[in-house]
Amino acid sequence: MARKSRQTHTPADEPAIDSMQALLRGCGLRLDQQQLKCLWMYHGLLREYNPILNLTRVRNFKNMVLKLYADSLLPADMLELPSPLLDLGTGPGMPGIPLKIYQPQLEIILAESRKKRADFLQLAIDQIKLTGIRVLAGRITGRFEEPVAGVITRAVETIERTLERISGCLDTNGRVIFLKGPHCDAEIAAAGSRFHDTYEQVVDQPYTIPHTRLQRRLLVYRRMDAPLFRRRAKALAAYAVRTISSAQNPLFKQWRKLLTGRGVRKLGQALVAGAKPVSETLARSPQHCQAWISCDEPPPDDGPLHLKWFRLAPALFNQLDIFGTRSPLLLITLPDIRPWEPLEGFPPGCSVLIPFQNPENVGAAIRSAAAFDTAQVILLAESAHPFHPRALRASGGSVLRVVLRQGPALERLPVGLPVIALSAGGSDIRRAIFPPSFGLLAGMEGPGLSVAWRRHAVGIPISAAVESLNAAAAVAVALYEWKRKSTGGKS
Repeated sequence: MARKSRQTHTPADEPAIDSMQALLRGCGLRLDQQQLKCLWMYHGLLREYNPILNLTRVRNFKNMVLKLYADSLLPADMLELPSPLLDLGTGPGMPGIPLKIYQPQLEIILAESRKKRADFLQLAIDQIKLTGIRVLAGRITGRFEEPVAGVITRAVETIERTLERISGCLDTNGRVIFLKGPHCDAEIAAAGSRFHDTYEQVVDQPYTIPHTRLQRRLLVYRRMDAPLFRRRAKALAAYAVRTISSAQNPLFKQWRKLLTGRGVRKLGQALVAGAKPVSETLARSPQHCQAWISCDEPPPDDGPLHLKWFRLAPALFNQLDIFGTRSPLLLITLPDIRPWEPLEGFPPGCSVLIPFQNPENVGAAIRSAAAFDTAQVILLAESAHPFHPRALRASGGSVLRVVLRQGPALERLPVGLPVIALSAGGSDIRRAIFPPSFGLLAGMEGPGLSVAWRRHAVGIPISAAVESLNAAAAVAVALYEWKRKSTGGKS
């Protein structure tokens, strides 16, 4: 960085190096003469450049020594620091530079996004002649993948946000060290709720900086999972992987067709979206899983070994990720959907007959069918495909957990079947008697049911201010009432 003309920075009334030494010793910190000399040089540079770079608002000598330098050094006496250690949001170089002076064996990376401050850090390193420490000028995000054993920060950013940002670089069993104020319980709770599977809190130690009223809290988290670069390397060794970067790629063009019900029906495949549905599908139906499609995220360690891994350019992946989940997609083959004819009748329990043309209604109805343990779901000819992306998403993955049958058109259903039809003008469903084996039929969106079905239909009592319930919602309420009665009134 460009330096202003330097002046001697030790006016007669400013305390000398022995004053710094006395204050540090009062905190239990003992630096040898070379370390003390280096810290004094750093102090001089900080004082010299602070007026033009606004490096710190702490300007009183005693406060600088206690609230800046001692605060940076005390954690080194309270725990063993990992190396390499990333000082996240280091600002003017704290705690990284004082720690490097105090424990020279540490390898330290100073991460600072503001260019002028990054230039100051490099100047300080060069002037003090420190080795094994470097400046990383730029913002750290989850995409930063240089392996580090630890992260330390005095920054005011929340614990949750920091854990998210270092997800790409902190190695397994790595430590995250937070130098916090005393009132951070809400942050701890939020981080614990979100990262309970990936980070374990191992230290929570309150302390006070000696000779001040400044209360501090030392928090340390241990990473339990593996960062992306480790998982990627492992997956590359375990799975067949292929990179696709062109929209003209035949496979990509084929997958784009799976965004419509017609493409799903023609190709016999579907795309599962969303971290939870994908995870559940891999666990419960590995035989249907064909390929893992992502930008960079590797398949899980316990995924089926026959799974192929396709790495897509972000622009291509975004075209397939129509719900904006930003998590990998799973390509699956469709289960066998056997035909059902009215002459077959119904097995014991409830069979849900679905004529819905809206894929989301189809998925929601299937989810309700799974929730209430129905015998089967019969998709009438009018129905949207149950593996349409919107149906899959609305089903929450339940579509792979129910028995699916392919039925005839609604008009071909004989009126004499043991069917309980749902209609807005039907008799109160609370007085309905559900047969041991029956079909539950809701009308299509808009047209509803034919006159023949409406004559004996049941309805769900609702406010007169609302004309009718959503078709899938009506199915859910009717299934609840059936389940309640079939279990002796216990829902």
